[in-house]
Amino acid sequence: MPFNYKSPGVYVEELSTGARPIESAGTAVLAMIGLVRETIQAEEIGKGMVSRPTPSEPTLVTNWTQFTNTYGDGEQAVPGGYLHDSMYGYFLNGGTAAYVVGIRVPVTVKQEQVPLLPAGEGYLLNPSGQRTVRLMTTGPLKPGEDITVEVQPAGEGAPDNAFNLLIRHGPGEPKTISNLTLSRSKTQRNIVDTLARETDNLLTAEILESQAPLAERTPARGTTVTLAPMPEQPQPKVSAEVRTKVAPDLFRGNAAERTGIAGLEAVDEVTLLACPDIVAAYQWGAVAEDDVKAVQTAMLNHCESMKDRFAILDCPVGLSVQQMMDWRKEKMNFDSKYGALYYPWIKVDGRLVPPSGHIAGVYARVDGERGVHKAPANEIVRGVIGLERKISRNEQDFLNPIAVNCIRTFPNQGIRIWGARTLSSDAQWRYINVRRLFCNVEESILQATNWIVFEPNDVFLWNAIKRDIGAYLTMVWRSGALFGSTPQEAFFVKCDEETNPKEVRDLGYCIIEVGIAPVKPAEFVVFRVSQKEDSAGATSEA
Repeated sequence: MPFNYKSPGVYVEELSTGARPIESAGTAVLAMIGLVRETIQAEEIGKGMVSRPTPSEPTLVTNWTQFTNTYGDGEQAVPGGYLHDSMYGYFLNGGTAAYVVGIRVPVTVKQEQVPLLPAGEGYLLNPSGQRTVRLMTTGPLKPGEDITVEVQPAGEGAPDNAFNLLIRHGPGEPKTISNLTLSRSKTQRNIVDTLARETDNLLTAEILESQAPLAERTPARGTTVTLAPMPEQPQPKVSAEVRTKVAPDLFRGNAAERTGIAGLEAVDEVTLLACPDIVAAYQWGAVAEDDVKAVQTAMLNHCESMKDRFAILDCPVGLSVQQMMDWRKEKMNFDSKYGALYYPWIKVDGRLVPPSGHIAGVYARVDGERGVHKAPANEIVRGVIGLERKISRNEQDFLNPIAVNCIRTFPNQGIRIWGARTLSSDAQWRYINVRRLFCNVEESILQATNWIVFEPNDVFLWNAIKRDIGAYLTMVWRSGALFGSTPQEAFFVKCDEETNPKEVRDLGYCIIEVGIAPVKPAEFVVFRVSQKEDSAGATSEA
């Protein structure tokens, strides 16, 4: 302390004593890269339904509602893309925060001629007289067997743009299907899903694609449609599609423009990375096999350069076990401790989606409930009703050694993640939780030790460093993340004259060596059971 007092008296000085607390860095903030429309229809107060562009730079969302407010609901998703399904699965499985990086692509509307079924069919019209919903019977109608459908206003408390359908069929009482909407939101009664279920498959519905806002497409109240046998004739069908190729450079992005994978360099909070739409684009022919590898290589390279995040990779759809082995060895022949690969695809709401979004949610849930040191495996994947392919133990015997983490179904135990390996060939970095624990410890120390810079590089500084980092690692050990019955067995912190000789100090360096013993998962549990000899007849000698 400086002795610069000039007159006699009593002076009070504040001294900083004790360890400076080191807080643990975040472990479960996802960066999700996916295809989005260039513009979406969104409701703004006082302006009605307007069209606004979707963001392409990393955008923070903390729940499903916030995501749909920014990128639109399911009906505004890119046709053939899986961003909305993956984000819904992420939040459903325990995710709390994510940065969404939108790859904006133009979505076009096409018309094609399709034959009209010789069954009852009719169209619900919007207030402008345009077709908005196609109603069909599930089979041909008999002569005189007409079905009348009338659009009526919805009751109180119903969502905006909701309506009722009054259905008359035969001599019985008419049936009312209430609170139907054209929205594909999971929280509303979509007409396609509800009509067939509540009419015992008598009627089905198809929402015609349109670029008009949802409010303008809602069927007009009071209109009546009669479904009767009709002759076979061509009718136009409207659908949306992505007609342009999706260049891999859009996924790789640009750091200066904050787009794509490269744009995440400016977001320090990210710890997980997923891009399910690259295999989606491959699925419908927008990119080639080499493009998939190029984008996933960029993901791994990004994680390796940033050293604080981990990539969750998807495989293409439709691969058998043998094809998955060949794809891993020939196309996905990565060797990285900063990524993991999962197989097969999962079934959600009757359709297959890549698993990475749901898996990322499981990572977040395990981090919150147990800690980053717990392997994100033997955990139920929420919201999944089935798998593209059921994997047996014998089949996993071939996949596990080549670092393909399987998702399997078990009787009375649900659908679970049954693998915890990284893509690394180095046995030290074989397990996901070990790599992510080191990322967390390194990032936590890095964020909390800026106070060391430009301090006098002497014994007092060395002791303070050992005290602060030792206190932090003791807390990590007490949480169960480190192996050892004592802190001395679990970690060490070395910072003294041996690590900082004069020639090192003259260069301005302060070297601190830290070693930790991570807890590794019990991947193979072996019970050794043997017969015990019966000693009941043994006698003792006097």
